[in-house]
Amino acid sequence: MVRAPKRKPHLAIVHFPLQLVSRRMLAPSVAHLGFVRADGLPLDFIPGQFVQVHFHYADGTPTKRSYSLATVHDHALGPGESVEIAVSYVAGGAATALFEGLEFGGTVDASGPYGRFCLMPADTNRRYLLVGTGTGVTPYRAMLPSIEKLIGERGVEVVLLFGARNPGELLYGDEFRAFAQVHPGFRFVPCFSRELPAPGSPQAHPDVRHGYVQNFLDEFAPNAEGDIAYLCGNPNMVDACFEHLKGRGLPVPQIRREKYVSSK
Repeated sequence: MVRAPKRKPHLAIVHFPLQLVSRRMLAPSVAHLGFVRADGLPLDFIPGQFVQVHFHYADGTPTKRSYSLATVHDHALGPGESVEIAVSYVAGGAATALFEGLEFGGTVDASGPYGRFCLMPADTNRRYLLVGTGTGVTPYRAMLPSIEKLIGERGVEVVLLFGARNPGELLYGDEFRAFAQVHPGFRFVPCFSRELPAPGSPQAHPDVRHGYVQNFLDEFAPNAEGDIAYLCGNPNMVDACFEHLKGRGLPVPQIRREKYVSSK
């Protein structure tokens, strides 16, 4: 779940029905869900933004959950039809029950897009440091077409440090590795806190690290003159990285944050 920022969103906010069209498991407790708007309209959004899903608890009390958009789409071609999110399943969770019980063709009520956790057109930095844990890596997947464009247009370098407990929880890892192989300006650094990939496996490449993402920031020499950092995921990780980057001299406007919190 995303903790919604208090700033105003970029685009007009509307309610709309989302119809489930695909489901696959990214990890034992994380599902990638694909939707289309049941009203036939596209969802115009900026990579990094999120939607909210509205529903009711068993006692009828209204509630909502927020999910970053994982959709990979070239927005230069106009808004797309697909609406993709990553959902963490929590035992006993109301949202978990909603999505696990949703059949293909079923709908949920959504609103958005919201948020400003986006790559800014006015940025002139030389490098982005993207740091994420768990489903906090979702917005970075949506940013890949924009990152590809920035690498091509002004030679931006990008480092993605992604924290997971083990290889089975490295969400979208194959996609990030494939992107890094094609784009030398993009470096993918998986950081495993518990279990490393098996020797000789595709995941056991030289950029794998053993430990928490915040322990490897210094390896990339954060520099206030050329870096902008994005932090997304576990609040403790976000806070630790934020303080560390400030200590390295990065001004607060160059450290953009989005905290994910679990909720039942």
